[in-house]
Amino acid sequence: MTPTSEPVWRRHVDGFGEVTVRPVAPDTDADLIHDWVTRERARYWGMRDADRERVRDVYAYVDSLPSHHAYLIHRDGRPVGLFQTYEPTADPVGECYDVQPGDFGIHLMVAPPDGGPEPGFTGAVLGAFLEFVLADPAHRRIVAEPDARNDRAIARLARAGFVPGPQIDLPEKRAQLMFLVPGEDQSAVRPSRQ
Repeated sequence: MTPTSEPVWRRHVDGFGEVTVRPVAPDTDADLIHDWVTRERARYWGMRDADRERVRDVYAYVDSLPSHHAYLIHRDGRPVGLFQTYEPTADPVGECYDVQPGDFGIHLMVAPPDGGPEPGFTGAVLGAFLEFVLADPAHRRIVAEPDARNDRAIARLARAGFVPGPQIDLPEKRAQLMFLVPGEDQSAVRPSRQ
């Protein structure tokens, strides 16, 4: 991957701005990601104690895998979220539930706010990312597995149309499986300010 990567997806979201998604460039994005993942608000991401080199190494490793990908999502040119995608059959989560053809996994973290809360911000970022992920018709069911203690993430996913599955034990956490089937709640895949 080049030191800075180009957007792979772009949309204008009314009332929100220009949203772009680009692959993480581990060397140039390590400082930004390190700042985000080591904050208290990112405690469920599991990297609070990581130094910059560890963060760079993790994302270089993700970048080397054909089954896993990391992206930064931008709003009007400013990074506002970190998202990862994965094939469940190539991830420990796939050993914990009955993977179906077309399952596609996601991890997400919204960036720390630059000011006070902005109503609808997280929903718009998540909606744009889901639209990007679901642009591939092979992705027939989206799988998320937030930490089972992360009530805010679970509630946010439920508002986006995800339904809970079982709780599972992963090496680093007890997780709540959440599933989104496109077409069952189309409002979940449209970016919005709701």
